[in-house]
Amino acid sequence: MKIVIPGGTGQVGGILRRAWSARGHQVVVLSRHPEQLEEGARHLAWDGRRIGPWADEIDGADVVVNLAGRTVSCRYTDANLTQMMDSRIESTRVVGEAIATASAPPHSWLQMSTATIYAHRFDAPNDEATGILGGSEPDTPAYWEFSTRIAKRWEAEQAAAATPRTRKVALRSAMVMSPDKGGVLDVLLAMARLGLGGPVAGGDQFVSWIHETDFVRACDLLIEREDIAGPVNLAAPGPLPQRDLMRTLRKEAGMPIALPATRWMAEIGAWALRTDTELLLKSRRVVPGRLREAGFEFEYADWAAAAHDLVCRARARQTNQSHRRAGSATMRR
Repeated sequence: MKIVIPGGTGQVGGILRRAWSARGHQVVVLSRHPEQLEEGARHLAWDGRRIGPWADEIDGADVVVNLAGRTVSCRYTDANLTQMMDSRIESTRVVGEAIATASAPPHSWLQMSTATIYAHRFDAPNDEATGILGGSEPDTPAYWEFSTRIAKRWEAEQAAAATPRTRKVALRSAMVMSPDKGGVLDVLLAMARLGLGGPVAGGDQFVSWIHETDFVRACDLLIEREDIAGPVNLAAPGPLPQRDLMRTLRKEAGMPIALPATRWMAEIGAWALRTDTELLLKSRRVVPGRLREAGFEFEYADWAAAAHDLVCRARARQTNQSHRRAGSATMRR
């Protein structure tokens, strides 16, 4: 297939790029800085706002997977929240325009969304049919409502696109776990190794996650299944409280110490990491209703098995990097 990935430069883009290129698919990545990407795909420049020469790649493509949007790993200032909203809405709109004007439009448009669209809750899991979308939940910061509003607008922009010959799927993705440097697992594992992987604000908040292998396999299924459209939760079937997730990660990391953190301590830590506490404190109890209905079987349904695989691979990556650095130092001497 020919697969076009707007915004395919981040962790998730890298996961899909590597998997699909390795199978021989033609992968085209649209990026503001295409010269910074590694090999494995063709890279073209775009600004995520206006139609340009990049639109020719969508005409005749089999699939578009739009991942574009400003990273959420930042301080939730007014300026950053506005950039999060604008980058998602504008890029989705222009991708829709390119598909609408194509003479041979792609048969499928997978659009990144987020599990953050659901309400902060502890009582029951959120699936696509019965889940409660977020809004003004009690005892939550006002800016959490804004991030939920971003997710709703993001999906609405795709739904409004006039693309009758292209099936549209919104990927309500949980945290995608991979051993890549700078990814979610990399940050959590670093905290665990430093002894900072204890419960945060009690640790009752649920964490929804999906192993990178299952994320790719789920996208494969959604590309193949022409009968599936609309929102789909990409999350493992076993969301678990933050304290339990980190306990398993500490065990794999060989760190017996686990310092707990209060809410105000989490605020300080998030400020130091230039990120926001919503990523730590919001209870995302999300389950894969439609994937399960479609017969999808997870390779990593259980966090213990997923964490073991991911930590082993992260350790191997670090070892390989150390060997390469040592080899480079020897050559310089």
